[in-house]
Amino acid sequence: TMLTTMVKHVTSTTIASPLGPIHLAAIHQGLVCCTFVSRLEDAVVQKNTKNKKEQEQQEDDQQQKRQQGDFSKRGHTIIRQAEEELKEYFDGTRQEFEVPVSPEGTIFQRSVWKALQDIPYGATTNYSEIATKISSPKAARAVGMANNKNPVSLIIPCHRVIGKDGSLVGYGSGLDRKKELLEMEQQNSRGTHPAQN
Repeated sequence: TMLTTMVKHVTSTTIASPLGPIHLAAIHQGLVCCTFVSRLEDAVVQKNTKNKKEQEQQEDDQQQKRQQGDFSKRGHTIIRQAEEELKEYFDGTRQEFEVPVSPEGTIFQRSVWKALQDIPYGATTNYSEIATKISSPKAARAVGMANNKNPVSLIIPCHRVIGKDGSLVGYGSGLDRKKELLEMEQQNSRGTHPAQN
């Protein structure tokens, strides 16, 4: 018998945002990564961003010429869609993301991440409520661990999960960013900016 292995063509880039650089990566099925660049990497990224846009465009053009097939082109399209939707999100004109996501994780993690996508813009929930929603009411701690492993933050809004007592709890990109994201969403959901779906 012959074993066939499908090679995943990953397209990635780093984009600027009001809360710091965001790394995006996609395969043909969808976005597999959307994470803030860590604070330790911020200084390096900022140092290299002077001519980054021009360099990225040249690299994108070269990469497109090298890549063959629909899979790599689809990944590039997904990256561009994510970049545009994130810009709209930070501008306050987008409350729901449409870019396809394809995070890798266990069945349990994927069920948690799917439940996170149902948390409305400007709203919050807690780990126990998510556990109940996925029919595992005693799994609040496991939900927290899955939340922490979310590779597509913002798009899969793990920042909308808070402590049962209303306190801000762990966020891989820092509690300061979590607080800013929640405040931005709550302000925008009160009608400060028009919503675009």
